[in-house]
Amino acid sequence: MNTTDSSSSAAATANGMLFVASDVEPADEADFNRWYDQEHVEERVRIPGFLSGARYFSLEGGRKYLGLYRTESLAVFGSPGYRAAFEKQTPWSLANLDRMRQPVRRVCAVRAVTGFGSGSGSHVVVLPLAAAADAEALVHGAERIGQQLKKEQAGFVQSYLLMPDAALSTPLPRESTEGRVLQPMLVIETSSADAARAARAAAASALDADPATGWLLSLGWKLGAGELA
Repeated sequence: MNTTDSSSSAAATANGMLFVASDVEPADEADFNRWYDQEHVEERVRIPGFLSGARYFSLEGGRKYLGLYRTESLAVFGSPGYRAAFEKQTPWSLANLDRMRQPVRRVCAVRAVTGFGSGSGSHVVVLPLAAAADAEALVHGAERIGQQLKKEQAGFVQSYLLMPDAALSTPLPRESTEGRVLQPMLVIETSSADAARAARAAAASALDADPATGWLLSLGWKLGAGELA
């Protein structure tokens, strides 16, 4: 098997991740949060092939709200169950999707997983990276920094690289398409905000990224498919 075939195989067998971030007007936040907590997360996690859904709240940078939904593979995003979720949107969903401001939607392959892949940190860093001509070189770089953080960074839980799929990452209704760039993103989960800041600085230095562009968020709550009745 050549390098290209190996890379394609690794991407095809990787978990998928739906990354949705947005701001919301203050007047709409109460209903937006009720919808997310009481309907949306569970609705998505019940789709066959979804493994978990988690909500995060920004402490530094990025959008105020972030949802991360892990799936068995990228193929889940083309499945009948996922398509049905869009064809049967509830009125509550439609109202709150319209309330999202500056939304960001990406469907990604999860690569370079290091650490406790099924665990969750209380804090998460999202570090946007420059798109690379050699995607596998970027994956290997993310693996190296993950291993370094695992060895040296107190509070490290896990890290992984999100590689957006251009065909699947269709924009949300209010998402601007002008100058839209699908950047890879390194995600680092830690057990504290201080550990997250230290990890962000180390990863940015190793991957030639600007640490000021890295988001820092706290975990609100997470629902696994196995927890559903």
